[in-house]
Amino acid sequence: QVQVEESGGGSVQAGGSLRLSCSASQSTYSDHWLGWFRQRPGKTREGVAAIYAGRDTYYADSVKGRFTISTDVGKRTMYLHMNSLQPDDTAMYYCAARVLGGSRLDGLWPDNYHHWGQGTQVTVSS
Repeated sequence: QVQVEESGGGSVQAGGSLRLSCSASQSTYSDHWLGWFRQRPGKTREGVAAIYAGRDTYYADSVKGRFTISTDVGKRTMYLHMNSLQPDDTAMYYCAARVLGGSRLDGLWPDNYHHWGQGTQVTVSS
């Protein structure tokens, strides 16, 4: 069973940047999804960014052009580079993994993932 763990959260002022990391307990197969999700106060969990088979990337409209998802296969690590952060980005951020499922899966839908981290808090102040 794949285990994932996030790190890199923290507090930053509006306009600042953070990089989140997600380490996986084992190498993943070519047919796999890795995703970043967040849960803002009073809101349901939502997809932020996802990557399929280490190459195809998908982003929520709210973060396009500001966030970048990437992976380092050798380190079994996924990253979320977050730029131009705004107070509305304040949330608990989670990484998730799914092995198998095919490229047509909705990678930004939380219910499509089987393995979740505990989350890391990101707080953006104005």
